[in-house]
Amino acid sequence: MKTAYLDAFSGLAGDMMVGALIDCELDFASLTRALASLPLTGYRLAQNRRVLSGISAVKFEVDVSEPQPERHLGEIAAMIDQADALSQTVKRRAKAVFEVLAEAEGKIHNTPPGDVHFHEVGAVDSIIDVVGVAWALDALEIGEVLVSPLPGGRGFARSQHGIIPVPAPATAQLLAGFPLRLGDGAAEMVTPTGAAVLKALARPAAVPLSFEIERVGYGAGSRTLEDRPNVLRVMIGHQQSGFDADEMIEIQANIDDLNPQVYDHVVERLFAAAARDVTLTPTMMKKGRPGVVLGVLAEAQHRDVLARIIFAETSTIGLRFHPVSRLKLPREIHEIETSFGKIRVKVSRTHRDDHSHHADGDRASQLSPEYDDCRRAALEHGVPLRIVMEEAREAARRHLS
Repeated sequence: MKTAYLDAFSGLAGDMMVGALIDCELDFASLTRALASLPLTGYRLAQNRRVLSGISAVKFEVDVSEPQPERHLGEIAAMIDQADALSQTVKRRAKAVFEVLAEAEGKIHNTPPGDVHFHEVGAVDSIIDVVGVAWALDALEIGEVLVSPLPGGRGFARSQHGIIPVPAPATAQLLAGFPLRLGDGAAEMVTPTGAAVLKALARPAAVPLSFEIERVGYGAGSRTLEDRPNVLRVMIGHQQSGFDADEMIEIQANIDDLNPQVYDHVVERLFAAAARDVTLTPTMMKKGRPGVVLGVLAEAQHRDVLARIIFAETSTIGLRFHPVSRLKLPREIHEIETSFGKIRVKVSRTHRDDHSHHADGDRASQLSPEYDDCRRAALEHGVPLRIVMEEAREAARRHLS
């Protein structure tokens, strides 16, 4: 599997992403046939060339000829599921984009995600853009998507709800955790559709990034910008670094007067609230009292939510936190076919070859079947959990060899 790096110096939108991926030698006719399996009518696809600042870029266009209804998350998910020309991976990725968008819109409008009405993003062109990105990533064998720091733009934009600030509320919500240069750009630089694709399918790139480029593509936007070419550059290839890196915070509390039965509940709540890791470490407190150090690792934007849970569920009256930098093995999630059904397996790479990501046994990859998938399969088939995990690991090893 390859990595796509989105060099978003002019921001991005769904159509720009599709255009840039088409420019990476993607077959437009195959894309058109795949998208035609969606139960949508009243549109026509086109690709054209635009030259901006001497850069030739693909302008992907969806010409809509019929009025479009407002759609809910369930309706869009059902449409994607009906498309028989799309693989399960494409469907899963496309639905994930709309799910994170519904969550963001629901939070902004104080509405359950399933009740959110998609206006602009529920239209044919946005559905085509999202599914088109998911299909193109699969066709180009891209397993991981990285994105550069993003221009936040400034000013105001017009929406179905009226005049809104830039970045749009949904965009700002979705881009939590992504490096954003607020005030960079004279207009809306990242659309809600583009932000939802990033939230569901991408992560911020480590800087500096050691990267071997195999293909480069450019996708053109619709607006003309005075200070930069309005194009998205996509680089497809392989990361050369042996490690990924990210920035987190660590929250800690010393607790010596809590019923031990409560800790299981606390840990579950913290994980549900986006904690990356939770640890309980026995320690000795003052005056020789035994206690526990509760440690939580998370993204900085989740600090206050996690702190409120700790204060509500434990007896502590004070927390400490500090930023931490992490090095971690590059990882990918693969859906592996087994006799017990599909099992997700996390593949952590211990090294990268010059030209491929193929595993060389467990020396090249650590294979970790997802516990929840294996447990569900074990219960459904009435077999020991270890049998499911062993088969998933062996199937993954064969898949990657």
